[in-house]
Amino acid sequence: MRENDMLEKEEIFSKVLRAGRRTYFFDVRATKADDYYITITESKKFTEEDGSFHFKKHKIYLYKEDFTAFSEILEDMTAYVLNHKGEEVISERHQKDFKKEYTNDLAEEENPKLDKSFTDIEFDDI
Repeated sequence: MRENDMLEKEEIFSKVLRAGRRTYFFDVRATKADDYYITITESKKFTEEDGSFHFKKHKIYLYKEDFTAFSEILEDMTAYVLNHKGEEVISERHQKDFKKEYTNDLAEEENPKLDKSFTDIEFDDI
């Protein structure tokens, strides 16, 4: 077993935050010396075209000696965002009724070889 696996073997306390395609895991773990530290793991689900999926994970290890500074900076950063932008989510992707729309200009930018003579015909038009 790898040393990293041994360090993370004992989980003491956990909380989970599900946020759309992302899940955040907050875990208190014990070292071999029975001291505690925190891991914060972001897990993001990616779906392939064939319907299969995989997860990408990013992990932060937070040790006791950094708790105070980390907490202060996190509080400062969240307060800054909320003071400048408020609590309302303004990203259109996060709106419940968001539907991605493509304009002809966007389609041409993404595919400059797009055949401009193509006519989009609905089944009802036939």
